[in-house]
Amino acid sequence: METQHIANTPPSVRRHKSLSQGLVENITNNIKNAVFKPGEKLPTESAIMQLYGVSRTVVREAISHLQAAGLVQTRHGIGTFILEPASSTLGISREAIITVRDVLDILELRISLETEAAWLAASRRTEEQLTELAAALNDILTKKTRDTESVNADVRFHLLIAQATGNRYFVDILSDLGTTIIPRARLNSTALNLGTTSSYIDKVNHEHEDIYSAILRKDPEAARAAMRTHLSNSRERLRQAQLRMEEEASSGQTENQAT
Repeated sequence: METQHIANTPPSVRRHKSLSQGLVENITNNIKNAVFKPGEKLPTESAIMQLYGVSRTVVREAISHLQAAGLVQTRHGIGTFILEPASSTLGISREAIITVRDVLDILELRISLETEAAWLAASRRTEEQLTELAAALNDILTKKTRDTESVNADVRFHLLIAQATGNRYFVDILSDLGTTIIPRARLNSTALNLGTTSSYIDKVNHEHEDIYSAILRKDPEAARAAMRTHLSNSRERLRQAQLRMEEEASSGQTENQAT
């Protein structure tokens, strides 16, 4: 059943520092308070624009944030629907993905999945989808930290590529994984000895730019290669970190036995 209204709308979302974040917070609260129930359909973009007095761009950015948080799912041509709390169609527990080895396993899954998604996105993307992808990339490049906004921008970038495939199952899987698809959302880059946070993120950002450029040119093979490079680099960085951590643990055990 389609939701016909948005309850508890603040007098003016414009009072928020970020219009999209204000919209995200309001819809999130309505989901938590069961105003929006799982399976219900959100109002159309036009209806939300009118209710909140915001632009279409703001609405779409907010929806992307909600998708990244695993709260909603958009099915092109149908609408955006509220998801079950902590839904897991794949049987993957996000809370269980906490170690380097866990993230390595997720990266292996993503390499298989997202390289083909990038190929399809470069073949099928629309100009409108490219505009949204450019906005997500800009957010990634301007938020060079490990905070929530940076992680959400990264998730949104990958979700938009999945959406550009025109195949909702790519979106379903990535939405189900949520922020677990971004290694820095779960792991401390300093502890992993990946260098300074800024240098690590700079490398990752360049990889995102290469993916975007290939999709912009509608070059499927280059998009596939750029995505594989991005995810393979992430896997290698974490694999080396895992080896170091195991060596340190082994050395620590040896020292304890010696004493």
